[in-house]
Amino acid sequence: MNPDYINPINIDKVAENPGLMEFPHHVGSAMIKPEDRGKIKSKALTSMQEQTNLQLKNLYDQMKLIADQANNIKKRIEVSEMIYDAQYKFEPLVGHIYYLYKNNKGDNILSMLSPEDWGNSIPYSETLAKVKMLGDYTWEVLDL
Repeated sequence: MNPDYINPINIDKVAENPGLMEFPHHVGSAMIKPEDRGKIKSKALTSMQEQTNLQLKNLYDQMKLIADQANNIKKRIEVSEMIYDAQYKFEPLVGHIYYLYKNNKGDNILSMLSPEDWGNSIPYSETLAKVKMLGDYTWEVLDL
């Protein structure tokens, strides 16, 4: 090398491993933009909260459905007990619809006749339920 030659590149401004630098080291380098960690965490947290809230809502809806089913079974039990304590002079048949009434003395009466069948001369003080006998001899409550 020529001893009079002066290298125009400043040795302090040259990187030994430019590929490992966290910033572009020349004009033609790809742009390296530092990430805003707070923004990333905020997006992730928002997304996580949205997903978990959706899953909690689904669980709540399932719990509500199960609670409604339990209440319906409880009503079936109550009405079935009232029917088996009621007075009736026929054998109820599976699949047929019957009506549960309360008379003036407070006794429950099971009848084949609907309130419409009685017209204006219904002999009972209150209509309690419209029911259907199921194959297992329990009662489905069709209307209370």
